[in-house]
Amino acid sequence: MDLHVIGPDATADERAAVDALLGEPDSGWEGGARDAARDSRTSRGGRPAAVARRHLLLPAFHAVQDRVGWVSRGAMNYICQRLIVPPAEAWGVLTFYHLFATAPRARTVAHVCDDVACRALGGEALCRDLETALGPAGTPATNRDATWQRSPCLGQCDRAPAALVVRAGAPSTRAVVAPAASAAAVVAALPSTDAGVLGETLTELRDAVPQAGTDGIPLLARVGTVDPTSVEAYRAAGGFRALERAIVLGPAGVIAEVKAAKLQGRGGAAFPTGAKWEAVAGEAALPHYVVCNADESEPGTFKDRVLMTGDPFAIVEAMTICGIATRSERGFLYVRGEYPDAEARIAHAAAAARAAGWLGVDIAGSGHTFDLEVRRGAGAYICGEETALFNSLEGKRGEPRSKPPFPSQVGVFGKPTVVNNVETLANVLPILTSGAAAWAAAGTPQSTGTRLFCLSGHVTRPGLYEWPFGLTLGEAIARAGGVAGGRALQAVLLGGAAGVFVGPESLDVRLTMEDTRAAGLTLGSGVIVVFDDTADLPDLLGRIAEFFEHESCGQCVPCRVGTVRQRELLAQLRTGDAHARGDRLAVLTELGQAMRDASICGLGQTASSAVESAIARLHLFRAGSVS
Repeated sequence: MDLHVIGPDATADERAAVDALLGEPDSGWEGGARDAARDSRTSRGGRPAAVARRHLLLPAFHAVQDRVGWVSRGAMNYICQRLIVPPAEAWGVLTFYHLFATAPRARTVAHVCDDVACRALGGEALCRDLETALGPAGTPATNRDATWQRSPCLGQCDRAPAALVVRAGAPSTRAVVAPAASAAAVVAALPSTDAGVLGETLTELRDAVPQAGTDGIPLLARVGTVDPTSVEAYRAAGGFRALERAIVLGPAGVIAEVKAAKLQGRGGAAFPTGAKWEAVAGEAALPHYVVCNADESEPGTFKDRVLMTGDPFAIVEAMTICGIATRSERGFLYVRGEYPDAEARIAHAAAAARAAGWLGVDIAGSGHTFDLEVRRGAGAYICGEETALFNSLEGKRGEPRSKPPFPSQVGVFGKPTVVNNVETLANVLPILTSGAAAWAAAGTPQSTGTRLFCLSGHVTRPGLYEWPFGLTLGEAIARAGGVAGGRALQAVLLGGAAGVFVGPESLDVRLTMEDTRAAGLTLGSGVIVVFDDTADLPDLLGRIAEFFEHESCGQCVPCRVGTVRQRELLAQLRTGDAHARGDRLAVLTELGQAMRDASICGLGQTASSAVESAIARLHLFRAGSVS
């Protein structure tokens, strides 16, 4: 079937952006100049070519938007010709991701976070000040090719409030402004974003890790103390020792060591990592793939950002070890679009490791081959779900797939795939360098090793902390300096927006997988957001409900409709008749149960967790409560 693309043509800038990514077109069938002798009768490639190149759809959209600030119909048409993708399908993909713009807009845009941590620390006041300075969100400012818009969590919760400033051009620039103490700080970053392409300095990284330079933090030992841009500095600080041991142990030996350590995935599911690797390694179908899920979009979470910007070579090394263990020769690191510093650091680290012989063909003379590619997300929380991430990598809408089949059998591109998040992979290095038994001695028998905790909100020393499993919630807050200003603790959001709210009565809960599970709580992605007695919890609940409504992919009815109704009911509980509260709370409970039971993926299944826990544990909207 011929692909007939009709409509506007791409501009010269748009074509140049696409060609810089894909190379010059080979024929008129792919958007090049028509040559009657070459192109009039035959089209080369067909369906195999379309399937082989579809995965470049998101990178092509990014290339155009980076150059001109938005993706026009003409640009989309040209991309469709180059990649042999039907325009209707491409439009469905383009409009799925909220970082892509499909209408003309200012070349410079400030994305200003108004999510939970930023909202608690002045994000709303910042948005009001920006509206005064620049006009309503989305409207170009007078005499300035710039605008601003509200954004979900930017992963800068330890430095809240925050903004991400992007400027289209050749080259394009992206920079984080955090903390964005005033509208003036954001406005000053609008004309240009000269913050540097390789991100945070050692001083800034030390600020993000209050424990920097201390003992007992194997995952964070190099963050803030070792130059993250130097492969030589990484090697001198113990880098690639784990990879060397992995080469000696061989695939089976590496997997045995990871299983002996009882490493559990450092996400919500806590699946045994060794079992996942073993399942992929044993699959007969080839090739196998390694996918690093660095799309941490959970409000309150920033651990992966710190690891990728502060110790990027460690993630490259860990992915390489995983590749050797699972017989995979290719990997993808999918980093969220709001992390320009992390994306640049990882790409630089991969290139430097490749040049030094630690990545690519015949790694360190071992005969093993593994290489990785960094892919940028485009603003979709749902792509943190592993099968939605696979679809996104393949150039599709980031909608979750039904399971089974599981990723170990049918993953990205339909092949066996191991997918782990950044923190999980980082733990493999100390397991191999110190040995499984020594690594597992930290923590508890069921929750082995150390865990990263993201502390933010009304806490004296926000930042990323590393502690062995087993300390209590109260001890974690105390080690971060306690509630800021000595104010009273009102609540803690544990696990992120998909987690649960607890009150002061839960400070004695031990932070382990087993203890939180027994208490009906979750560690999730290690989020601990502290709220003092000034926090407007009903307002924050409303924002969480808006977040899930915005991020639902819409594929299944329980989530698509349920998240909308949840947001509406919370608004009614805040402003409606107090006599109707009982009925509305009952409907909210039934709604949450329906989403848990019938949603396809974890987004819908956990979209009501924080809301229901706040009502049950903190008694919000109940008679006599403050709302």
